[in-house]
Amino acid sequence: MNKDKEIRSVEVFRGVIHQAHMVANLLENEGIEAYILDEISGGLNLPWDDGAGVGMVKVAVSSKDFEKARDVVKAYQQNLEEE
Repeated sequence: MNKDKEIRSVEVFRGVIHQAHMVANLLENEGIEAYILDEISGGLNLPWDDGAGVGMVKVAVSSKDFEKARDVVKAYQQNLEEE
């Protein structure tokens, strides 16, 4: 298989645990399979980001769904800013 076409896991969101679950649900409502990463360690640590994502819960999707997922996450983040 051509490495450029290889399907892999891609992070689309990083935040606190309840935000990660919200984003995963929004993605799944759009037919995009989402995976929550670092749920246990992210839930135990304080939610701060040192560039490496310590204390953050991540949401990942398949690279084939990345563009659509990015649009869903962008809309979620814009909605948060408007509140």
